[in-house]
Amino acid sequence: MTEKLGKIADGLLSGNVEEVSNLTQELLDDGTDPEEILQKGLFAGMDVVSQKFKDCEMFIPEVLRSAKAMQGAMEKLRPKLSEASSSKAGTVVTATVQGDLHDIGKNLAGMMMEGSGFNVIDMGIDRKTEDIVNAVKENKPQILGLSALLTTTMPKMGEVINALKEAGIRDQVKVMIGGAPVTDDFAEEIGADAYAPNASIGTEKALELIKA
Repeated sequence: MTEKLGKIADGLLSGNVEEVSNLTQELLDDGTDPEEILQKGLFAGMDVVSQKFKDCEMFIPEVLRSAKAMQGAMEKLRPKLSEASSSKAGTVVTATVQGDLHDIGKNLAGMMMEGSGFNVIDMGIDRKTEDIVNAVKENKPQILGLSALLTTTMPKMGEVINALKEAGIRDQVKVMIGGAPVTDDFAEEIGADAYAPNASIGTEKALELIKA
């Protein structure tokens, strides 16, 4: 089993969609706990992918292949994880802010959060501040995850937080931000509740924010 979990992690690194999917199904058929497959296989592999991307050792096309492999495995795991979890951890709304078309990090974070028991509502890319605020009003999530990969779109994150205040709902949702140019200092500057440098840490922080 440990060998297969290692192969899943390696398969994610190489972006081998078929291998990761087949190994996931084999482990499920063998009665392996889906949470163990998620944590020790998929999350372990994506941790390495996230770090290599950050260190410029992997590039966007490679990360996209890894994400596709992760998505294929999650399609097999999702029903089993739902059976094992009688209650969801909470609801997360995710969005890439207006003017930004990047979504790799956001999508990976969403998949990992979903695997950890969150109900994830992904708004997609280039979303207007007004739309994001309306989504918070309608879905009443515990967490709002905002993503930006361009320094020029980072100020939109602060704009969303200010709009939440103006709408009188800022205290009803925790705001977590992420993206390559984003930092802890910037998160503090705009009044966000947390900053996540990668998808794995984002999931951990989301769970911490729910408990806070």
